[in-house]
Amino acid sequence: MHDIDCKSAAKTTDVKAAMTGFLSEFKNFQTDIQTRLMEQESRLTMMQTKSARPALSAAAEVEVPHQKAFAAYLRSGDDDGLRALGVEEKGMSTQVSAEGGYLVDPQTSATVQSVLLGAASLRSIANVVNVEASAFDVLVDHNDTGAGWSDETANASETGAPQLERISIPLHELSAMPKASQRLLDDSAFDVEGWLAGRIADKFARAESVSFIAGDGVGKPRGIMSYANVANDVWAWGSLGYVATGTDGDFSIADPADAIVDLVYSLGAQYRANASFVMNSKTAGAVRKMKDADGRFLWSDTLAAGEPARLMGYPVLICEDMPDIALDATAIAFGDFANGYTIAERPDMRILRDPFSAKPNVQFFATKRVGGDVSDFAAIKLLKFAAN
Repeated sequence: MHDIDCKSAAKTTDVKAAMTGFLSEFKNFQTDIQTRLMEQESRLTMMQTKSARPALSAAAEVEVPHQKAFAAYLRSGDDDGLRALGVEEKGMSTQVSAEGGYLVDPQTSATVQSVLLGAASLRSIANVVNVEASAFDVLVDHNDTGAGWSDETANASETGAPQLERISIPLHELSAMPKASQRLLDDSAFDVEGWLAGRIADKFARAESVSFIAGDGVGKPRGIMSYANVANDVWAWGSLGYVATGTDGDFSIADPADAIVDLVYSLGAQYRANASFVMNSKTAGAVRKMKDADGRFLWSDTLAAGEPARLMGYPVLICEDMPDIALDATAIAFGDFANGYTIAERPDMRILRDPFSAKPNVQFFATKRVGGDVSDFAAIKLLKFAAN
């Protein structure tokens, strides 16, 4: 009996030992599995972070490298960073990027563009389109489709067909060449991109504004004043119609405001809803003194910030490139310039750094391509300071 009890106790001890060993191995196995799961989860989290990064911070991943590389190019001529970006380098006239220039980084280019849009030129009220080609074609239908009445039994007669006019607006190269000393560029506190954007925007805005008004179309946009102007009563497509003030070189002494009224209503009703006046400051000084028959000023200044003054309820663009009041001068334009004048441009701008031509200064050659032309001759009318 004693031997049986000893054997039973021995078996119990063996079972306990076996269970202890099994549980220990199972615990080690469980710990190993948990460790592997944590490592796998860490890897998945890392992969998700990497894959999500471009979508969450596109500006940081795309614009910042270009901006840093572009700043290095402007300051020291180091173009390794721009070359590494590859897709951001384009030559204007050669196969070598350093000779053709580099695209301006998006932030600086947007700064220049915003300044140009804010400048007092036709750009702010005209139709502006971005193109990738060397020219932009506008198709204008300046004849209505004919229509006629008919009854059930009568034969329908042929009606007039619309007449399409194709206007091609070539793009011309606009350039600016600001310069700065190398010592100034080496100063890290100097905002080279902000300075460059300001100088380029100033040059481009002034050159564009002159061309959109008086450009002859040869190597530059064609302006509204370059076209022949004829009396509105005999106006024909290809010229701009004018209304005369009735007095040579001035407004009529008896009823000066009548000329403004006549100008407004010389424009077709379909254009008047979106029309604006364009004149320079000297002309505006004379016009804002005018009153109607009831003694009310035709000119009204708005209290809202950024809103233009209004003349007879229409906004006034003060463009200093418009001619002064003089004999036979067309000093005031009125029209729907969103339909009447089209500006075509390439959206990119290029910079070429030249440290040799203007030593000890570094010269920057900035270029962009812009074109402009009248796209609807019926949408713009002029006020001519003449007797007839």
